[in-house]
Amino acid sequence: MSDKPSGEPSDQGSDRASVSDAEWAAFVAAAKEQGLGTEAQERALREAKPKKQPKPPKATRATKRQEPAGWRTGPAWQEMNGRAQRRRRTRAVLGITAVAALALVAVRPQLVTGVLPESVTSALPSSWTDRPEDTTPLAAETALPTEPPEYAAPSRPTLQEPFKGSPALRWADGAAGIALPEPKPTGWMSKAQVETALKTSKEFLTASNLDPAVLMGGRPEAALRLIDPKQPGVREQLEKALAKPTEKNDPTFLFSRFDPSRLRLVGSVVKTRGHMTVTPGKGDRKGAVLVRADYTFVYPVVKTRPGADEVARTVVRREVTFAFYPPGRYDVTEGRLILDDYDTSAGNSACDSDDGFYHPMFPEDHTATSPADPAPTGPATDPYDRSKPLADRPSPECGTVTRS
Repeated sequence: MSDKPSGEPSDQGSDRASVSDAEWAAFVAAAKEQGLGTEAQERALREAKPKKQPKPPKATRATKRQEPAGWRTGPAWQEMNGRAQRRRRTRAVLGITAVAALALVAVRPQLVTGVLPESVTSALPSSWTDRPEDTTPLAAETALPTEPPEYAAPSRPTLQEPFKGSPALRWADGAAGIALPEPKPTGWMSKAQVETALKTSKEFLTASNLDPAVLMGGRPEAALRLIDPKQPGVREQLEKALAKPTEKNDPTFLFSRFDPSRLRLVGSVVKTRGHMTVTPGKGDRKGAVLVRADYTFVYPVVKTRPGADEVARTVVRREVTFAFYPPGRYDVTEGRLILDDYDTSAGNSACDSDDGFYHPMFPEDHTATSPADPAPTGPATDPYDRSKPLADRPSPECGTVTRS
């Protein structure tokens, strides 16, 4: 029996190619002859060459929690998780320019398209064949998958097809992708109460990540109303972040927002995938019921400049835990959310921007990058990889993405 979670593709019939050193050398040499590889890019190609990797040991994390007098609310929102202050943003240095396409091919060599010159593709083994994009909708995710989604052909997205070349092409649209588990009695909550908690959590995620007005820089009023006003400092801190964003007090920790003077959404669809779990609280959360949400949102945008038609995608993954306490025993507001824990990662967003908006890079930006821009210091990551928790992912330092 397969141990893959429900809704994930099986490895049966996989056609991953085995690439010899000679074949790889011929491919890189042909690419360099076309002027498509710098020393740094060649190094990225070597590092991206497919190879079998042992599974790393599962990481553990220790989170300090402050327990104020009265009831267990946790500290102010930006201190709940130390990782959040080191938010994970990655620039799309490996995008969909010619060299970037090489990097994608290096990771998934059998998916080669016409974006490369014929003199380069002719050097590839015949086993490295192209395949049309699979548009079959995926079943709802019920747990983390065992591996990242396969690399699709590195096709450039368009205004008509903003998810072209992206695994999100098979994901659900908007709130339909915020799949909820079957409610069951948990801790102090009945089945009906768990169902209400799940729906309230989904309402928050929808209001903070999918509301068109919020995405275009508006205030997340609906999401703010769902946060329990009795949780000390949280609403105040969020209001401060929205009014005057800073590196350590940034509203994108919880809300997806783009600068409307610079960008607009392409179409009306945001692709979404993830799952929720419900568990009884333990340790310093004993007595609570915890709803853990883990979802990835893919936003296609275009510049507002007249005539702009290049599409960029920012891929945002959020892990948010909401705590629900029995109102009769704790000083909480029934029907509101206690923000217990969170972590976030943004793939393809400028690392040096702290104005409360995401700033994706576009293909044209790769040829106009200023030498003053900060150089990535972190590792290359796949923003679509949902196979491990964010805590187990590489360092949150500014890095690069292998696709967007």
